[in-house]
Amino acid sequence: MPITKPAYKRILLKLSGEALMGDDQFGINRNTIVRIVGEVAEVTRLGVEVAVVIGGGNIFRGVAGGSVGMDRATADYMGMLATVMNSLALGDTMNKAGLTARVMSAIAIEQVVEPYVRPKALQYLEEGKVVIFAAGTGNPFFTTDTAAALRGAEIGAEIVLKATKVDGVYTADPKKDSSATRYSKITFDEAMSKNLGIMDATAFALCRDQKLPVKVFSIFKHGALKRVVMGEDEGTLVYA
Repeated sequence: MPITKPAYKRILLKLSGEALMGDDQFGINRNTIVRIVGEVAEVTRLGVEVAVVIGGGNIFRGVAGGSVGMDRATADYMGMLATVMNSLALGDTMNKAGLTARVMSAIAIEQVVEPYVRPKALQYLEEGKVVIFAAGTGNPFFTTDTAAALRGAEIGAEIVLKATKVDGVYTADPKKDSSATRYSKITFDEAMSKNLGIMDATAFALCRDQKLPVKVFSIFKHGALKRVVMGEDEGTLVYA
């Protein structure tokens, strides 16, 4: 029998900033962001509550040369501001596509976005709004992967969906090794012992401790997000 009901009620989608570039060198590719929003809209129509954490690599990598020799904390704050820019672009595109998006920032910039307040975020999700968490955790030395794990745990998401350029976790680099095979599922401990580099260690440990599964999939495969949400064999499931 075909699956008709989503496997998850509430998800945390982690997008890299690079996902928004498309084939461009940096910045935001209009067609790419519209396509990604279309995939998210399809999932929300199934009644799934969606929260998003987005990176800033597409913007900050472009100015990263200027951060050479810069204080690490300063560079990290620049990266956080880049995620705010991406979040605004994503939210605007979602609103134009008929969704209702709310951007919440871990850094206070009240004139631009509202601050992150957990009860408010939960309220928005229950109302069917898409919540976009900007500015990472608000702290330097933590990646947006860690922000995704943290926010996912805070809002009671059932899974963190890590959208990447590859359609899962492989035994080896599939571009270099034609015999590489995709893991359908793997435990956190196995992934750590094999040093598969799925997320940074802090994010990974947090997900493992909170028993928050992670699904790695390709955001560039049409319909992949919906297939993941429906519980189909798409990408790689990492579980405790």
